[in-house]
Amino acid sequence: MKEIADKLRKLEQDLSLEKGPFHLFALFLRADAPDVWDVVVAADWMEQDQVGALREISRHVQQSLKPKELLKIAGVIIVSISNPALKAIAATVSGEHLLVEVKDSQFFGQAIKHGYIITSRQKQAA
Repeated sequence: MKEIADKLRKLEQDLSLEKGPFHLFALFLRADAPDVWDVVVAADWMEQDQVGALREISRHVQQSLKPKELLKIAGVIIVSISNPALKAIAATVSGEHLLVEVKDSQFFGQAIKHGYIITSRQKQAA
């Protein structure tokens, strides 16, 4: 799975340059959904048009991964930048374009068996 996470890290870097920085870009394996991973993202630029952002992120994920790798991805989940869980994750792991492995964690009220946090940063005060 690390190879897929590496590919998604490159995708996150490219999208950050094109669209703007992410507050969260992560890959999580939920304990209740074995063998399929969620790509979890949050960014200011997604807030106005989440449907369009979902389409764009999904398209880029499909272009970045091989068909066999795509079978391991359950989907893309967009999280609002106002979600308090983002601050909690950023308190644990903070930085951009990383590849921090997490195991047996609790994020967004979900038990996460395994994950990779690529970017996690707190929203800056206005």
